[in-house]
Amino acid sequence: MSINNQHISIPKKVATKDDLDFHYLRNKGIEYIQELGGSLWTDFNSHDPGITMLEMLCYAITDLGMRIDTPINNLLASENNTTSLHDQFYKASEVFPSKAVTRLDYRKLFIDIDGVRNCWLDKYDKTVYVDCKNNALSYDEAAFPITPTSIRKEYNLKGLYRILVDYEDELTDEDKLEIENTIRSKYHENRNLCEDLVEIKEIDEQSVAVCANIEVHPEADEELVHAKIILAIENYFATNVRFYGIKEMLAKGYTTDEIFEGPILEHGFIDIEELKKAELRREVRLSDLMKLVMNIEGVKLIKEISIGYCNPDITLENDWVLCLDPNKKPILCEKSTINYSKGVLPLNINEEQVATYIAQLKEDELLAQVVSDNDKILELPDSNYIAPEFYTTIQNDFPDTYGIGQTGLAAKATEERKAQAKQLKAYLIFFDKILATYFKHLSKVSDLLSINGQETKTYFTQVLKDIKGFDTLVEGYNTLDDNVLTTQLFEALDNNIDRRNEILDHLLSRFAESFGEYTFLMKALYGSATNEIVLANKEAFLNDYVAISSERGAAFNYFNQAPENLWDTNNISGVQKRIARLVGMKNYNRRTLSSSFVNIYSLLNSDSKTVFRWRIRNEEGNIILSATTEYNTISAATEELYFAVRQIIQVSEKNVQQAFSENIVDDTVIDNIKIHISNSGKYSFDVINPKAPTYSTDYIIAKQYKYYDTEAEIKEAILSIIAFMKFKFTEEGIFLVEHILLRPDITKTENETPFLPICTNNCEDDCAIDPYSYRVSIVIPGYTYRFSNPDFRNYMEGIIKEALPAHILPKICWVGYREDDLDNLKDQYIQQLENDRIDGIAELDAEIADILASDLPQAEKDIQIAEIEDQKTALETRIQAEKTALIERFNNRNNDLVDFELAYKAFLLAKTNLEPEAQPIPETEELITAIQQLNTIYPVGRLLDCDDESDEIEGKIILGQTNIGTL
Repeated sequence: MSINNQHISIPKKVATKDDLDFHYLRNKGIEYIQELGGSLWTDFNSHDPGITMLEMLCYAITDLGMRIDTPINNLLASENNTTSLHDQFYKASEVFPSKAVTRLDYRKLFIDIDGVRNCWLDKYDKTVYVDCKNNALSYDEAAFPITPTSIRKEYNLKGLYRILVDYEDELTDEDKLEIENTIRSKYHENRNLCEDLVEIKEIDEQSVAVCANIEVHPEADEELVHAKIILAIENYFATNVRFYGIKEMLAKGYTTDEIFEGPILEHGFIDIEELKKAELRREVRLSDLMKLVMNIEGVKLIKEISIGYCNPDITLENDWVLCLDPNKKPILCEKSTINYSKGVLPLNINEEQVATYIAQLKEDELLAQVVSDNDKILELPDSNYIAPEFYTTIQNDFPDTYGIGQTGLAAKATEERKAQAKQLKAYLIFFDKILATYFKHLSKVSDLLSINGQETKTYFTQVLKDIKGFDTLVEGYNTLDDNVLTTQLFEALDNNIDRRNEILDHLLSRFAESFGEYTFLMKALYGSATNEIVLANKEAFLNDYVAISSERGAAFNYFNQAPENLWDTNNISGVQKRIARLVGMKNYNRRTLSSSFVNIYSLLNSDSKTVFRWRIRNEEGNIILSATTEYNTISAATEELYFAVRQIIQVSEKNVQQAFSENIVDDTVIDNIKIHISNSGKYSFDVINPKAPTYSTDYIIAKQYKYYDTEAEIKEAILSIIAFMKFKFTEEGIFLVEHILLRPDITKTENETPFLPICTNNCEDDCAIDPYSYRVSIVIPGYTYRFSNPDFRNYMEGIIKEALPAHILPKICWVGYREDDLDNLKDQYIQQLENDRIDGIAELDAEIADILASDLPQAEKDIQIAEIEDQKTALETRIQAEKTALIERFNNRNNDLVDFELAYKAFLLAKTNLEPEAQPIPETEELITAIQQLNTIYPVGRLLDCDDESDEIEGKIILGQTNIGTL
């Protein structure tokens, strides 16, 4: 193998254990001493003070090494008994399971329901006929009769299922109905994306006759033998599935991830291999029955045995194999006869005793399957808190002759000797402090690696507590605590945002996740605030990982839901949650996106011209930031709004705290915030652009029009708006519509609701004629700061395609305007026309003035002025006609996003309480219409010639080089 093709790997074991070897450390220390001071010091005997110090440090390092080598469960234990490993890390039962994905997963889920013996998931076939000539669909084959000129195709809808249920014996119809409702609810709680349940049906039965003549041992209880044979045959026909505990599954050889694969069950775990064998039988084999009977204790031999159909009109073609009808469960026919004998003596069977035995055997079997709650959970290992941060000074371990331990020097020691002891103590404090800091860091491993870690610091130290006479060496040290000392020593060094990002990258890598490309893109959008925002995104991803992992392929639950679970809710598909967290969305709930924190509004300025301003409201609806300038266009107002948000986000809370701990005066600038103090002592603040001249109109870009009485109040207001902009403010969201839910009622031939359109002519593309199977429409507001950025769109579309299951085809639409944006656009365009009119009239009036000032004869002047007046009249007429057409066009134009949101919400609220296959007819029609009218909006660009050599790339549309997407 070439060296360039060799695999690079990280070894699992990197510890050398050198830190546990005292002699290795001592010899290594002497090597360093020889290297550094060998020309001055050659006496390396054990009695030498320098060697004694080396040995003390080596012992301390071995102590640290032993604690590092402590079992991880003890190292991560907490001193607080209420905090355990369960609170710091996800359990196996949280990260390994998933919602039901495969047929076997669904079977597990339903067999777990009391009253269900077994069940099977079966495809529901529904044929759709296609008129390729007219691009039309129908369930009715007769709707598109085949003619010489017609082109017709057909296909089955994919992703539709029926559930066949084998109920336990002796259930009433009411019991079965209740179980059916439970199955339906369980299915929709675990429904896969782009799939749906059509019907739940009790499995049909097919009677099989078994006739046998069996000899039993003389000492056998014939009633018990008969009961066991009957149960064995029934179990063979029905194929029961049993539950196991964790210990039993481990004993079977399953690994932890295999045990917890699929949905979590209430009754225990099901052996997947047993479940695979528990399929509906397609045939009954006589040899299988013979084997079952011979394996029963008490049976001596089978004298005669046969199988057959219970219906005498059906002839068995093969005496050894009886074929069953599809989707039918065999049952023992009443005509079956099993006779017993002991030797030549025939036996009479007591049927009442047999019934008693059967009931007892069934009860014993059920009891044997009961799994205790403790055996359903894989417990984390017990942990014992070892106080890893505990540190005692190495000075107390020195021989008493040094006089630096707790015993100290003798009272008769000279002042010179006391001074020497103090000097040594001060010298050793350097090593004590380093060691104490290492021990403190070790105690914080559990906090730093916790998925729910709230620790903001990443450097730690602790106060040395047991050095005798320390107060005579360091003034005021005894009044400090660990937190204050940590702040004093490490605050300037602790880049906790970057270091915390590195720690979270480590945790994310354990789930095979990465935020590298995302971070790179965010730096271009958010500048210096990127690391803190990305850190919050990573924390949100890890906190949601159970849902992100287990619901990865799951759809939302639309069945029988309260309104609050359908709108303004996190009841959305798992892939939406995953996409949202991967791209750093703050709020992924299904909600109204067109009405947000942002409000851009029009007004008339002093010149009676339409201009635009913006403002931002908080969660309570209070205005917290407003524009300071009037803008001629909505895009200019929007651009300045997001610029103001970016300026706030980049303000450091630490700098705000530092500034207010000092002296705040009028015009104090903290990063991008400028504080004002009025003559009456009131406080206010502006958002500024530090790169603009202070005298320009571009310097102050936003204001909060509110005054505060005290420094404490304005400090809190500034910190609040920074936190709001970083972690709450958002216009982003995502809708995902599964096309399969929009299908017309498949139980009816006539189409009461329209089909989705197909995008093909003459059916050249088989995939394109099916707009339902495994297809989704993803609707995203395209006007937000990040979503209007082409690079971020490309990145997000890649994330969407990676996150969606491979068999699902998305249509991604970057749509819409805010709720009032269309009215604002109408005002903007009308103002532009008015400006054109005013400018045109002004130019024509200037021409008239030039004519009047010329030396032309009056008659010729009158002729030219008359022609210009006609141009003015034509201009007025043209502008008025354009205004009328513009107003009519806007009056007939709807807001794509608003219409979609209203239609989607109405559809969900109407569909949830209907019968399984019923479809809300008007709501479905309106939603289909709204989806058809969605149009992707693209960022504003500048059309440039292909020879343009400008370095300015953003917003360029270069002829012959730029692709402009269309729907």
